[in-house]
This record gives sequence, structure tokens and C-alpha cells, in this order.
Amino acid sequence: MKKNKELSSEALAELIADGMLEKKGFDVQILDLRKIHKAITDFFVICSGNSDTQIDAIAQSVDEVVYKNTQQNPWHKEGQQNKEWILLDYVDVVVHIFKKDRREFYDIESLWGDAVVRYIEEGDTLSTLKQ
Repeated sequence: MKKNKELSSEALAELIADGMLEKKGFDVQILDLRKIHKAITDFFVICSGNSDTQIDAIAQSVDEVVYKNTQQNPWHKEGQQNKEWILLDYVDVVVHIFKKDRREFYDIESLWGDAVVRYIEEGDTLSTLKQ
């Protein structure tokens, strides 16, 4: 049996962002919540997509990249039926994949306005775990 690779929550967030970028997720942000009192997780990783198909592909890419590198599956998944906002919960890192209009409507970045935000540009390679 293969042993899980232990990653820091920050490294996991970067790995997730890589998975998003692989399927052309855009407006990728990593919100660091570690210094916010009573935050529910260490990081949110958020991105947008243009269609149901792209939202689904991004979620699948994140799932595959994380599993390939850590043998870890999400603890919880939501939204894969309606494909407007897919949530993947890795406990220390929560992934939010939005259709652009849904992201603007919910505006969760504003709800966590005290978070340190890292903007990820297309072409950035964050993870050092790629083989």
C-alpha cells in the first residue's frame, strides 16, 4: 500500500491551483485564512470557468492532480450536479470552482476580506511536486 505524501496546507493549495490552471481556470486566487480567528480552514483556492463542461473539467483536474501527488481524495464534494459552484473540501484547503456569474453573485472573497490574497496568473507554475 502506498503511503500518503504529507504536504503542508500551503503546498496543497498550490497544487490545487496548478490543477485549476491545467484546465484554463481563470481569476485563480489563494486566500490564506490562517491568521483569521475562527476560520474554518487554512486556505480557500478559488477560480472561475466559463461553462458547465469547463467547471466539471477543472474539478476533475484538481481531484486527479491532488490524488496523483498525495493519494488523498476530497473529504467532501458539493455542486457537481448543477455545475455552477463546485466545492471540494480537503479539510485544510477548500476549493471553490465557480461559473463566472455565480462567483460575482456570491463574492466570497469579500466575505473573507481579512484574508491574505495571492493572485495566480496563467502560466504560473506553483507546485514543486510535478514529475
